[in-house]
Amino acid sequence: MVTSSRRQVTILSFALVVVTLGFGMVIPIFPFYIERMGAGGSELGLLTATAAFTELVFGPMWGSVSDRRGRKPILMLGLLGYGLSSLLFGFATQLWMLFVFRALSGVLSAATMSTAMAYIGDSTSDEDRGGGMGILGAAMGLGLILGPGFGGWLATISLPTPFFAAAALSLLTLILVFFLLPESLSPAARRQAEGKVRTVQFGELWRALASPIGILLVMAFLASFGLANFEAVFGLYALQKFGYGPERVGTILAVVGLVSTVGKVFTGALTRRWGDAAVIKTSLFTGSVGFLVLLLASTYPTILLATGFFVLSKTFLRPAVMSLTSKRATVGQGAAMGLSNSFMSLGRIVGPIWAGFIFDVNVNSPYLSGAAILFIGFLVSLLWVTQGQKEKAGAGAQPAAD
Repeated sequence: MVTSSRRQVTILSFALVVVTLGFGMVIPIFPFYIERMGAGGSELGLLTATAAFTELVFGPMWGSVSDRRGRKPILMLGLLGYGLSSLLFGFATQLWMLFVFRALSGVLSAATMSTAMAYIGDSTSDEDRGGGMGILGAAMGLGLILGPGFGGWLATISLPTPFFAAAALSLLTLILVFFLLPESLSPAARRQAEGKVRTVQFGELWRALASPIGILLVMAFLASFGLANFEAVFGLYALQKFGYGPERVGTILAVVGLVSTVGKVFTGALTRRWGDAAVIKTSLFTGSVGFLVLLLASTYPTILLATGFFVLSKTFLRPAVMSLTSKRATVGQGAAMGLSNSFMSLGRIVGPIWAGFIFDVNVNSPYLSGAAILFIGFLVSLLWVTQGQKEKAGAGAQPAAD
């Protein structure tokens, strides 16, 4: 990429690091905020799902708006709103405030992420575009790795401190974007954008289940459901069962991000060696076992090891599902990937709500139910894999990157 494009990708990457770092920082803090306000697992699950729901609904909308108004103003709006919502979160004193500010955060962070991806599409050549997208994906992964650890450490100063830090970083990024990032979409291209502003179509998602890739969409749902089921209540689980504070919870969740990132490096080799179907079957089975292993861990080192094992099993599932979805798609590749991502978003909504509700029944119930649900998914995949073996060899492309 030329120097100007590299600078633009660097600024965009920093923006996504800030947003995902902010999201990561607050994850270890939510359980302690909830407990301080006298709430429990159900409220925590709903709070966690709120941002995922708003991202699902508003993500497509922001892409359409940026097609008409330009990338830079929407990117700046997302950063400004995200910083403001983080600041307000730090001052929240009642439960309803947490939900309002979390929803606002989800709506505006969706603007930042979708617009940054569109900016890369505008400003890079076909040859460099894959590399640019990969850099943005790595930036998001870095934020999710570092965020929980930073959040847990900052929370030792005070619980609101991570939110204030996220707000300050957003303001810094907003200033960089304003002064250093040019608009990537020409006025002529904006005038050509036609049609209504797009939002998620739930009827389309329902109809897609009857399509040739329907079972793969269920697998995509399970991929994100399993991880969301784990992450949503882990802070409360660690607090009530082991007495862990934000610092230890943040460290464990940082391990989650690190293992996930490292695991992605080997996903391509595994799917090429064993095939997408075998990787999906194995991931569902080991994920089910991983939930049970988590329940057996009782010391800090064993919890770190058990968490790493569980997350590693889930890391391979998503890219294998997306790869096979791409190979079996009878609609356009973009439409198929959009459907797959939508079902993953649904998993990030349903997973926390279910985990929070069942946590209030018993602290072990989310992981027991998660093990059962993933095992059912494994049994379903056995039938699906048998059907998949009838496909012609070489009918697919390379495994999709995650």
